[in-house]
Amino acid sequence: MTRPRPATRTVVVALLAVAGCASSDPPDVGLESLALASVEPGVVITGTTLAISGDSFVAAEWGESTLRLRGQSGGRSVDVALAAMFVDYDHMNAAVDAAVIAELGGADRIVRFTGDAVMEVVSAVDGRTYSSAALSLGLDVAAELTPEITTVQSGGLLFVNDAVLVTGRGMLLGGNEGESVARVTGCFRATGAPSCTVVAEEVIALSPVEPFSRDQSTFRFVPGIAGIREGSFTGQVVIENRHSGASTISAEPVAVTYDLVSAQIFQVTPPAASLGQYVVIDGGGFVGGEAGASTEVRLIGTFRANGQTQAAPVDLLLIPEYETGNRVRYVISPSDALGMAIDLRAVTGTFTGTIHPIVRYQGDQVVGPTRAVTLGIAAVKQVVYLDFQPSYVESLRVFGLRAVDQAIRARVLDVVRAAYAGVNLELRAEPPTDFALFSLVEIHGPDPNGQGLFGYDNSPGKDTGNLRLHDRLGGVNALTQQDGYPGFGGVFIESLMGFSLHPLSGESLPGAEQLFDDLFDPFRPERGDIIVSKDLAGGVPTADGGACPATDRRTKIGCAVWSMGSLIGGTLAHEIGHSLGLANPFGDGFHNFGDEPNRLMDGGADRPLAERAVLQGLGPAVFCDEEYAYLRMILPSSMPADPSPRPPC
Repeated sequence: MTRPRPATRTVVVALLAVAGCASSDPPDVGLESLALASVEPGVVITGTTLAISGDSFVAAEWGESTLRLRGQSGGRSVDVALAAMFVDYDHMNAAVDAAVIAELGGADRIVRFTGDAVMEVVSAVDGRTYSSAALSLGLDVAAELTPEITTVQSGGLLFVNDAVLVTGRGMLLGGNEGESVARVTGCFRATGAPSCTVVAEEVIALSPVEPFSRDQSTFRFVPGIAGIREGSFTGQVVIENRHSGASTISAEPVAVTYDLVSAQIFQVTPPAASLGQYVVIDGGGFVGGEAGASTEVRLIGTFRANGQTQAAPVDLLLIPEYETGNRVRYVISPSDALGMAIDLRAVTGTFTGTIHPIVRYQGDQVVGPTRAVTLGIAAVKQVVYLDFQPSYVESLRVFGLRAVDQAIRARVLDVVRAAYAGVNLELRAEPPTDFALFSLVEIHGPDPNGQGLFGYDNSPGKDTGNLRLHDRLGGVNALTQQDGYPGFGGVFIESLMGFSLHPLSGESLPGAEQLFDDLFDPFRPERGDIIVSKDLAGGVPTADGGACPATDRRTKIGCAVWSMGSLIGGTLAHEIGHSLGLANPFGDGFHNFGDEPNRLMDGGADRPLAERAVLQGLGPAVFCDEEYAYLRMILPSSMPADPSPRPPC
C-alpha cells in the first residue's frame, strides 16, 4: 500500500464552493460536449425502457438530466419530459410509464411521434442548463402490442436447446414491458420407436435477436419439449405477448417439424490455455442451468509435458459450465481432475486425444460421438482489469484535467506495462471474458477510508507465489488485514493533491513541493483555467517529461497528462505488486527496507514526487533485482527479460 503522511483528503464538492474564484468562467467541462446519438427502441409501449446513447452524460450528483421529446404525436403538438438515469458517460436510460404513453397520445391506439429529442442537463457545478443538439426522431407509440407472426423456423436438423427463429412484428422486449413467449405442443417419435408420444405444452420466453428488435426473436427448443434423444418432432407454436399488469394477446398458431439430433462437439478453443482461463467447447445439444440437466466432457489420450520425451496416459471427466445449447466452457483449475493430474503452475505441455460429450436430462443419458482434439497447457498468466470508476473521472475536476481523461488513462497503461515488461502479466481496460481468474483494481477519486491513501491493497494477507490470481483491490474486504489498516481497496487520485503546497483541503504532505503546483496550478479551477475542448484542437498535446514544467499552455497540458498518468500508473504498479506478494515475497513486511532511488516497492515516504512523476531525470521507478526475478519466476514469459538497470533490494 502507499500512504502519505499526514493524511489528507480532498473532496470534490469543496471545489464547487470555490470555483467562482477562477480567473475565467469556463463551461462545465463534463457537459461541454453533451451530445445525443440515438434513442431506442423505435416502438414504445407502457413499460419500455428507452436506451439513450450519446456523449458527455453525467451522474446525478453532477447534474439533473432530462430527455425531452418535442414534436407531433397523434395529430397534436407534444413536449414530453422524461427523467434520464445515468448508466455511463455514453449511455442513459429513461422509463416510459402509462402517463408518458398518454401524453404522447397512445393510450387507446397506435400513434406516430415525429419530432426532436434533446438531452437537457442542469449542471450541479455552475447551475447552467446544457442542451444537446436536437436529434430527429420517429417513434411508434402504443399502450400494448399484438404479435403478428410471419414465420417460425421449421424443417431441417435441430439440436436440443438450439435457438428457433421467429419473424414478424410486435414482439415484446422484456423487462417492465412484459415478455413474449412461445407455447409449444406436439408429438415426438424417437429414432427406432414405432410411434410418437404426445408431449405436454411447454412455454418458453422469447429473446430479441438484436437488443431493440421487435421483428425477430428466438426461443430455445428446450429439453422439456422432446428430451435429448434423436428423433422427429411435429407440432405447433403459438406466440403470445404477456404484457406486465395488462392483457395477454396471442398470434395465430404456426405448424412446425424438426429432425432432432443428439449432442456433439465441433471445436475446442483456444489451442492453449493457462491456469484460470476458460476453454470454450462449441457444439450442439448441450443442456444445463436447470434441475436434472447436466453436460460433461470426457478427454481420453496422452499428455506430454514440455521438455519431456514420454507422454502420460490421460482419461479425464470434466464438468464444464453451461452457457447455451451450443456452448459450454471449462476453467483450467488446480482443483479438478486435470489440475490434480499435473501442476498447472509449473508444468506446460500438450494433451492429444479425443473428446466427447455426456448429456443427462431427467434420468436419461446420451453419449455423443468422439472428436480428435489437441489442447495446450500454457504458462500461468496474471490478467489485471483496471476499472476506472466514475468518481475517478469526476475527481479529475480537482486538477482541471477532466477533459484529458482518456489521454491520462493511456499514459497510465503505458506506465504499468513498462513496470511489468518481461513478466506474464496482461492489463485489460474492459472486464475479461476469457479468464475466470483475474485481478481487479479500482481507480477512485476520494479515499473512502478517509486516510488520504494513494492506494491500498485490501486483499487478505500477503500472497507469496501469487496463488490466488483473483485479488480484488476495490470495495470493502471484510477480512482482517495483516497490517490492520482499513479494508476499502484501490487507487485514490484525490489524495495526490497532498503534494501541493496549497491543497484545496487538509494539509500538505511532507513531500509536497513547488514542482507539483507548477504542473497543475495552471489548470486548477480555483487558481487557473481548466482544460476545455478548445485547448485540444488538433489533439491532446504530448510531452515526455523532459520539457516539464513548461511555459506555453499546450506543452503545460502535455506535462500535466504525462505527470498525472505517471503518478497514477506508478501507484497502480505498486499496488499490483502488493497483490502479487511484494515486497519481500519470502519475508516480512510490505515495502523494501531502507531507501534506494527509483525503487518501486519502497514505502510512500521514500518515493519523492519527481520520481513518481518521472521528471527531472528521476524515475521511472522499477522493481528491484530480486523482486523482478521473483515476478519472472511466478509469471514466466516467453518475452526476454527487461534490460532496465535495477537497484538492489
